[in-house]
Amino acid sequence: MKIEVRLFATLRKGRGKKVYIEEDEGLTPKDIIDQLKIDEKDVSILLVNGRDGKLDTVLKDGDIVSLFPPVGGG
Repeated sequence: MKIEVRLFATLRKGRGKKVYIEEDEGLTPKDIIDQLKIDEKDVSILLVNGRDGKLDTVLKDGDIVSLFPPVGGG
């Protein structure tokens, strides 16, 4: 199965805007975060197909996972 991963802000450094991951069934957003060597505390918002997602959600072929870091600013 093929999953599109969209990265935002500081999570793009060294990874790019989009990453495509091809894996067997049973892949979760936590697996993706681990593969991309992102610390879980660095992910503030996790969306699966534009909706609130959880780290243990089992993904399906064609799903889009979006990862956002904590937002700061003034």
